[in-house]
Amino acid sequence: MTEPDDKETRLTQTALLATEIDDRLAQARALLQNSEFSKAMALCQAVLEAEPEHREALYILAVAQHYSGSIKAALATLDQLIALEPSLGRAHQERAHCLRDMGDQRGALSGYQTAVAHNAALVASWQMISALQARAGNPAAAEFAQDQYAYLSALPPELLGVANLIQEGRLLKAENLCRSFLQAKGHHVEAMRFLAEIGTKFNSYEEAEFLLESALVLEPDNTSAHVDYVDVLHKRQKFAKALEQATILRTKTPDVPQIEMLYANENLAVGNFDEALGVYNRLAKETPNNPTIHLTLGHALKTVGQQPEAIAAYSRAYQVRPDFGDAYWSLANLKTYRFGEDQIAAMRRLVDAASTQLVDRYHLCFALGKALEDRGDYADAFGYYERGNTLKRNELGYDWRRISKEIALQIEHATPELFAAKAGSGSTAADPIFIVGLPRAGSTLLEQILASHSKVEGTMELPNILALAHRINGRRRIDDEPRYPANLGELSPDEFKAFGEAFMRDTAIHRKTGTPFFIDKMPNNFRHIGLIHLILPNAKIIDARRDAMACCFSGFKQLFAEGQEFTYGLEEVGRYYRDYVDLMDHWDRVLPGKVLRVQYESVVADLDSQVRRILDYCGLDFEEACVNFHQNDRAVRTASSEQVRQPIFKSGLDQWENFSPYLTELRDVLGPSLASI
Repeated sequence: MTEPDDKETRLTQTALLATEIDDRLAQARALLQNSEFSKAMALCQAVLEAEPEHREALYILAVAQHYSGSIKAALATLDQLIALEPSLGRAHQERAHCLRDMGDQRGALSGYQTAVAHNAALVASWQMISALQARAGNPAAAEFAQDQYAYLSALPPELLGVANLIQEGRLLKAENLCRSFLQAKGHHVEAMRFLAEIGTKFNSYEEAEFLLESALVLEPDNTSAHVDYVDVLHKRQKFAKALEQATILRTKTPDVPQIEMLYANENLAVGNFDEALGVYNRLAKETPNNPTIHLTLGHALKTVGQQPEAIAAYSRAYQVRPDFGDAYWSLANLKTYRFGEDQIAAMRRLVDAASTQLVDRYHLCFALGKALEDRGDYADAFGYYERGNTLKRNELGYDWRRISKEIALQIEHATPELFAAKAGSGSTAADPIFIVGLPRAGSTLLEQILASHSKVEGTMELPNILALAHRINGRRRIDDEPRYPANLGELSPDEFKAFGEAFMRDTAIHRKTGTPFFIDKMPNNFRHIGLIHLILPNAKIIDARRDAMACCFSGFKQLFAEGQEFTYGLEEVGRYYRDYVDLMDHWDRVLPGKVLRVQYESVVADLDSQVRRILDYCGLDFEEACVNFHQNDRAVRTASSEQVRQPIFKSGLDQWENFSPYLTELRDVLGPSLASI
């Protein structure tokens, strides 16, 4: 009996230690309020002796050091804290306070801007940005910051706390505080907006839509709530309704650039390219010094295949704001663009400049990696790729163990017994063709081939399946035990049928041509093939696969607009590839013949045979247009948009080998069976 008792004692001691730490930090905060800085520092140091990387203890210690006049010590503590948690806005704000008090106004402004980039609810940062921008002779920037400060200052303290919790990713605590406020105060539009924002982060778009509809009933002229409403309609892929609401909003508030951009974005979403481009071009002329408008115009032009015009728009964006990293990366992301010597020199200067923001810095790193790779300077290129990945990985805080656990749960619970028990469930629709796999594995190429067939329409990377999986899993803390996929066995045939019919209904907005089939090319759907089979048993699923080293390194050197957090590190992307192969092997075992595997290298080597194989699997007759896919002028929204507008080429197959000396870590993670393929 001694072993259980000892274990219980250890757990109790651990719990007491955690409680003691919380108590000491609460005392330290109270001492700060009473200007007893030495005592506050002593309490924080005691906590840090037990937990040297305790974030809150480091933060309170830095504040106490600053207030006591030990600014250099405070900066050292903040550097340690920011290294541990680069996205902690409060730490960047405190660092900016220190620089301000040292007389470094330029550094302080940069610090405050970094702070609000990570946490837009920091009142003091907006106040200081407004003052410093006014002092620097930038009235427009000062007015914008003053507006943010005024809005946040007017919030009830409880809602300001909610705003900060949302920005720091503490969503469950934010939700509880917000709901408590609404229960106590009744209807409050700003609280409803915050609760809707939390809902969207939990993928609870239906609730968010209801909250914002209700908010607009209470305050029909609340522009911010209306913008949020359009945004959540877009996230729910109700693009027609989103455009309708954006049009109403535009009529109510004419000639506001942000509203015009919203209207143009929704036109782009429904495929009204001419209308969207007309608005973007007009805004670019009316506000020529707005770099974001030029960038967005470039993205739209790229989507419709107007590459020279896209290049001009991206170039204008960085000419307006020389350190605009996204503009340089957007040029690099065309894949066919080549940087000149002057551009490379400018990017090298900017990436090391102290005033360059984090988001611009990692965009510049990826752009430099591509520029130097194109020149054959592989060592220098890899250095920038690695640096950009490190910056992005630190910002995201990705942990590969979480995804590995999710995939292990699919293998554990998505069993032959489950599928046998649920046979006959789901919608009978056979329209969808899912293309799954890893990014940069050739999925856009397969989509372009299939979308060139007269009976198939290409759409985009649709989030519906991922959102459904989130919904079935329910809201939970990141460290809570997942309910999905174990709870699939609890769902009824009627529920699976309803989910399948909802998928068909919600994706109808993307179907313009009336073809019998359409493509959903969300790569990450490979993690939910069991769910797809249960709700749409007649759907086709194609696994776009590429050799491990080539696929992983191609992902590693790509900066994605969103998602794909697993690519920002050689170990991370290698482990994800291994998990992907393990899970696809599982689907082959439990759903034999369900998935068609198409190897990218085989498509490049023998296009005609692979096209016929794909069409046979989909039950489609051969059409020559599928072989001549590059002649298809459909809009393409992914990083491969320019590549699939060219005939197939073999030059990209072995590009990773140029970086072979630097990929030992990736080989080790993949193991010999995958790394040698």
